[in-house]
Amino acid sequence: MNTKNPQTLLNLIAQVIYDKKGSNILALDIRGLSNLTDYMVIAEGNVDRHVTSIARAIADELQEKGERPLHVEGLQTGDWVVMDYGQVMIHIFSPGLRSKYALEQLWGDSKIVDLEIDVSSAVSRSI
Repeated sequence: MNTKNPQTLLNLIAQVIYDKKGSNILALDIRGLSNLTDYMVIAEGNVDRHVTSIARAIADELQEKGERPLHVEGLQTGDWVVMDYGQVMIHIFSPGLRSKYALEQLWGDSKIVDLEIDVSSAVSRSI
């Protein structure tokens, strides 16, 4: 898998979030709007432990693909985990904080990225 391709990386991240039962997955193309990163993935976990579980699953999967984060913040509290992978920044929120900070509105001029998530993979794993 070529994780240097942004779309491939975004799809992989979204798949991990989906497989860990994360919700409200959104990827934004913020190239030209931010100097921090090119893409942002935003999603939710149900509670703080679920948020950290999703973040750890993402880190494990990306590490298997040779990707290491530049920085990770929030694993201790679990209400908002930010993972910086250079060209992609990942935000996993508890539901209340996501609406409070409204990153989608902050980056309102961004483009939504179409994600390819295999929904049959989660079904087959639960059988």
